[in-house]
Amino acid sequence: MINDKPLMQSGVSERIWMIAGNDLDEFYREVQRYFALAYPGFTPVNYNFERRIVWLRDDR
Repeated sequence: MINDKPLMQSGVSERIWMIAGNDLDEFYREVQRYFALAYPGFTPVNYNFERRIVWLRDDR
């Protein structure tokens, strides 16, 4: 938890996870774009590459 608010876990498509194997900077940009459209007000704050989880903070 960050600031006593629980984080939400989510995922992204296999296409986006595949980018991580080639270019982490592009992966982070693509995840930011995805969540800006899919979950406005939520910010990706952590990643579990093994379990393919993106942890989101609710900034609403």
